[in-house]
Order: sequence, then structure tokens, then C-alpha cells
Amino acid sequence: MSYILSLDQGTTSSRAILFDKEAQIAGVGQNEFPQIFPQPGWVEHDAEKIWETQRQSIEAALKSASANWSDVEAIGITNQRETVVVWNRETGKPISNAIVWQDRRTASFCENLKTEGKEEWIQSKTGLLLDPYFSATKIKWILDETPGARELAKTGSLAVGTMDTWLIWNLTEGRSHITDVSNASRTLLMDLRSLQWDEDLLELFEIPPPLLPEIVDSSGSLATSSKNITSEPIPISGIAGDQQAALFGQVCFEPGMAKNTYGTGCFLLMNVGENATLSRNRLLSTVAWRIAGKTEYAFEGSVFIGGALVQWLRDELKIIDSAADVEALANQVEDSGGVTIVPAFSGLGAPYWDPYARGAIFGLTRGSSRSHIARAALEGIASQVSDIAEAMEDDSGRKMESLQVDGGASANALLMQMQSDLLGSPVRCSAIAETTALGAAFLAGLAVGFWKSKSELSSLWEERCRYEPEVEEAIREEKRRVWKDSVERTKGYARD
Repeated sequence: MSYILSLDQGTTSSRAILFDKEAQIAGVGQNEFPQIFPQPGWVEHDAEKIWETQRQSIEAALKSASANWSDVEAIGITNQRETVVVWNRETGKPISNAIVWQDRRTASFCENLKTEGKEEWIQSKTGLLLDPYFSATKIKWILDETPGARELAKTGSLAVGTMDTWLIWNLTEGRSHITDVSNASRTLLMDLRSLQWDEDLLELFEIPPPLLPEIVDSSGSLATSSKNITSEPIPISGIAGDQQAALFGQVCFEPGMAKNTYGTGCFLLMNVGENATLSRNRLLSTVAWRIAGKTEYAFEGSVFIGGALVQWLRDELKIIDSAADVEALANQVEDSGGVTIVPAFSGLGAPYWDPYARGAIFGLTRGSSRSHIARAALEGIASQVSDIAEAMEDDSGRKMESLQVDGGASANALLMQMQSDLLGSPVRCSAIAETTALGAAFLAGLAVGFWKSKSELSSLWEERCRYEPEVEEAIREEKRRVWKDSVERTKGYARD
């Protein structure tokens, strides 16, 4: 047997999965690592722990498949995006903890740049909005706050990278300092069209060029592991940020194809083809992947509170005992009884981008029950996704013919039916839950001939189930109207 090894470096755990030629899982390893919260709004990781847990996961995956390194044809890597670490090139040791994508410590710096009118200029170059979420302000903070770091960075003594770069540095024992275009496009430092680090952006964020990795394709001959790490040299031939990897794993290869991942939040991406189009609706424009020099782009929108809303029903309201109970409770009523929940617990994401919005429950009457609230919660998740889908259709000029879905909440049949009804399009659930890891494997496998073409990859994708719209258009439009009216009422609530 021969396999592709996919390294799925996530926000809370490092995973390793072996895929065979039928795209079936042959072995899995997973290890969690600590979350570090030094101050409110700050989130950090120990990058050395990430590398340690990734190595442990690889060993576990090989063991569970009764496989050796000689059975591995290539390595693909997918990773939590925007999280960055700076390390010493000579010692390979980080100079501080990694700053995680969730971290908000640079919010005031971003607000100052917005006040100076920089956001539109930055979006025109990068396709991104000005937010602490992205990597550039995190790198600047590390260089500013770590004694001696700026001087070392200018002389080329330090290296910076997102987690793909960090893993590859360690897998190659420092021989390769690279990142792929999909990860580079999330830094606020790469020009979306030239696909190179932008001198003006580097100057704005005060980041010395010698610090940065080389930008490479997402699939190809990218690097080779050290035999001291992997027993024999293995090609590292696929790299993509986690959401782009999921888009590839969901075989969304044609413009207009889209996927949504239902996790704690939701991430919706649409393939928009080979043109770097900017959004008019405050979505993100991002690189999907680059293969053999051909770049494809995507629109992206994020829902901050998805599955976390169900956790809130369980942990705070205590109206369910487990997340899985929400479907049965919501099915006890035919509709939400006029109740609407806008889950803006940490503000609203795309396309609103209102950090001052707050969660609200509208339409309560004396007859409102736990079941009505549960059903309204599921509708709130589906409605947020529909907001982003509408914005994508408007920006791209393409109707979303169907939505490929994955993530834990995609197992909730009622939620998926609601999603199809609100979109007015079919919702298709992948038979393979591990679409993120699969996407990295697909990218790696294509490069080494393990799989021959995108059409072969499409033939491997299987549909577990499908949901078709069941409500009349007039009902759908009324639901959307009520939802949007409720959203408007939550905006700006926490503004001073």
C-alpha cells in the first residue's frame, strides 16, 4: 500500500491522516496542545509544542495504519491560518509564543490605520479588510515588543512564518523557508495580483523583507523532508490554508462552486476563477490555490458564531443536555413561533463586520418555548450563512447552484434543510468528513502523480446526502426580511 500523509495543523490540535488512492482514511493520529491566554483578548500558542504534537500525531497515524515511511509517497500540509511565529534561524527556537488568528491585541493599531484612511488602499492590494485577524499587525507587535528583535530581523537572523512555514522548516531541518500563496494571501503583506510580498505594505507594517519566507505554489515540488525526521526523504508537495484546503477537498474546481464548513463558526468560500476580483459587499478576496503557475481565487465570508450558539443553549441556557439534542428539541414545533435569534455574541462577521453588534432574541411571547428557541437558533446559523451566500452571488454575478457542506453541524438534518430552504439551492453533504485534510492530500498527490487530474479527484468525492429546497419563494423571502430586520436592530449595540 502507498499513501499520502496529510498534516492538519489546527487551532486546538495537530492531526495526521494517511489517505489511500481511493481517498479513504487508512490511519489517524491527533494530539491537542495548550491554549495560552495572557490577557483578555490575547491568544497564544507555544510553536514548539505544535511541532512536538505534530510529530507525535504522525507517528500515531503510521502506527494505526501499520505503515512505514517507505509507504508514504508525499506529504501535504494544511494549517490554521494567520497565526504567526518568529524564530531564530540559527537555533530554530521561537523568540516568543506564536500569536493566534483569534488574538485582538492589535485592534487599536488597526483602528488608527482606518482613521488614516488606509483600509481601502489595503483592500485594493490584498483583497482583505483591515483587522487584527490577519498576520501583519501580529508580526509588527512581536518585533516591537521583543527586545532586540527588530535589529536581528533587519540582518536576516530571524525568520517568520504561519504554521505551514513553521512545520516545513522543522521537517526540512531549516533547509526550506517557504509558504504557499493561499497562506501568504492571509497576511496583509502579499499583493493579490503579483502574488509577491508588497514593498509598500512591508513599509507600512515595518516588516523587514529578510524575515519573510519564499512564496510558492500550493501543489508541486515544494520541499523535501530531512531523512533525520522522516527516515527517508519525502516530497512535501501540497500546502494550503485550512479553508482553501477544504474548498479543494470538496472538489469545488469550477467558478461558482462553494463550500461551507460548520464548526464553532462557519467559513463559506466560493471559487471565482482566475481573476482577482474585489468584493463590493465586504467579503474577503483570497487566493484559493496555485497549481503549475495557474492561480484561482475565492471569495470568503466568516460567521463568528455557528455551532457555538448550540453550545450556548447547552452550557448557559441549559435547555439541552448535549449539542446533538438540539435537532430533536427544534423538531417538536413546526416553526419558531415568531422567535428570531441573532447570535452576535462577539459582533457580526461578514458581510456586516460590526464588532459592536451583540446577540439578541426577538419575538418572544408568553407562548414561546424551549423548542421555539432551539429552532430559532438553528435558523440563526443558517440565516448568517445565507447572508454571505447572497453577497457572494452579488459580487460574482453567479448563482450558487449548490452548496457543499462539512463540519460537525452538517450532521444536523434540520439545520441542513433550513439552509437549503433559505438559499433556494441544494445542500450536499460530503461522505468524507475530513475534507480539510483531504484537500491537502489531493494537492500533494496531484504533484507526485498519486492522482492524475482534478477530474479523477472529482470522481472520488461522494455525496452522503442531499437537501433540496422545500419552501415557496414567498415564504423564503419573508423569512429573509424578518432576519435582516432583526440584524439591523443588533448593530452598534455595544458602541460607547
